[in-house]
Parts: sequence; C-alpha cells; structure tokens
Amino acid sequence: MNPETTSTRHKRWAELIRQQEQSKLSVSEFCRGRDFSEQSFYTWRKRLAASRPVSFALVEACTVETQRSGSLELVLASGDRLRIASGTDASTLRTVLSVLRERA
Repeated sequence: MNPETTSTRHKRWAELIRQQEQSKLSVSEFCRGRDFSEQSFYTWRKRLAASRPVSFALVEACTVETQRSGSLELVLASGDRLRIASGTDASTLRTVLSVLRERA
C-alpha cells in the first residue's frame, strides 16, 4: 500500500474542511459522521490556515486622525476595519492575522 503523500494529505484535509464549512454541521457532528477525531480536524484546519497567505488592500487614504496617532487602518473586503496602533507587538498582530485567516 502506498503511503499518502504530504500534498495529497493537504488536499484531502482542505477538501474535508471545506465540506464541513458548507455542511452547516458542527465540527463534532461532521467528524463523527466520517469517523475521524475532532482533534485531527482542528489540527489540520490550523495547519492549513497558517500556510495560507493573508492579503489586504488599503482602500482608503489615511485620515488626519490616523496620521496623528501613527496607526494604520485597513478596510477589509468584508467592510470590517482593522486599526493597528503604532507600537502594537508582533504577537498581537500574529493572533489577529490568525483569526482573519480562519474567517476567510
């Protein structure tokens, strides 16, 4: 029996994650119905989300307020606004980007 390649495994899990999102089932129900663990599902979802690039588009010029504060404001395609204050630490930015990847 041929071992599954890393690429094949990534594609299979990406497809399972997509199916779960479209199914409207909870992760628990989805995993139980396909006979694999929730832990495996969450591990792969996190692994695949971390490997996706995050892209932003700055769609508005800086306002006087953001220029004074030294912050950067991004308006996402969803309409949500993300304001990054000057001095924000890298750990906080990584957490925010991780959440945005999960929502994408």
